[in-house]
Amino acid sequence: MNESHIYTVLSPMAGVTDISFRTICHEMGADLVVTEMISAKAVTYKNKKTYELCRLSDKEHPAALQLFGSEPETMAEAAKILSDRVDYDMLDINMGCPMPKIVNNGEGSALLKDPLLAGRIIKALADAIDKPVTVKIRSGFDAEHINAPEIARIAQESGASMVTIHGRTREQYYEGKADWDIIAKVKQSVGIRVIGNGDVRSLEDAKAMILQTGCDGVAIGRAAQGNPWIFRELAGGKKYTPSAEEKRKLILRHLNMTVAEKGEYIGIREMRKHTGWYTAGMAGSAKLRVRINQAQSLEEMVSLIDQGVI
Repeated sequence: MNESHIYTVLSPMAGVTDISFRTICHEMGADLVVTEMISAKAVTYKNKKTYELCRLSDKEHPAALQLFGSEPETMAEAAKILSDRVDYDMLDINMGCPMPKIVNNGEGSALLKDPLLAGRIIKALADAIDKPVTVKIRSGFDAEHINAPEIARIAQESGASMVTIHGRTREQYYEGKADWDIIAKVKQSVGIRVIGNGDVRSLEDAKAMILQTGCDGVAIGRAAQGNPWIFRELAGGKKYTPSAEEKRKLILRHLNMTVAEKGEYIGIREMRKHTGWYTAGMAGSAKLRVRINQAQSLEEMVSLIDQGVI
């Protein structure tokens, strides 16, 4: 392996990290890709749409499924069901999602307020399956309750093999500056692998985070939107800027992959946001976005991209 290689994880993002995007990021050099959040309850209810979210392709391993829930028994049952249905490599537990509909159910980052329950959930999953269990957390629920090191220690004691720490509280959502010092404290608190998350938008950022915190790798989320090449940078240890032609080819490939997976109607609509991200800052991108958002067919969308607008 390249000595300058930085271990990278594609963070789970609802509505973004589907099979097509995960596959592209894996090809670019992501060491681990993670699915969109999956409801443990929905898995146990055998919800068809939820099973679709769990599907993995042969071209994206190693890949982790990310489960969310607040009941140890339900989480363990869901993990067993998924083990029989999906060839995943790791199972990640979401204890970081800040969205109200998740938190108000006592799930996601709400679990940071109940370390004992968090530990019971991790142990239940570690006992239920024979694959690595990992955990995604935040620095704390709010500024008055910064407890990531405690949660990380509990995760390690309960059987987790890795913890990803986002250096923001639930209260911050994605605003303000990520606190990298808390990532360093988590790394000092445990012996398992620690992945840092928050404000890594470039190779320079990743190097700075690792130098400051001692973390074992970085998780990339929003910075990969429209820029999966960031994983190539971190894998190769040098800056990479794709040409306009490279972008055009990847947009077309991403579009065709998404339509093949989800059908034309859903596929072209899901690709609108991706096309906006890919072309942000490019000449004529605002006009292109307007036209892309009005496109009603795959043929029309391909034509717009092929016209040399990009």
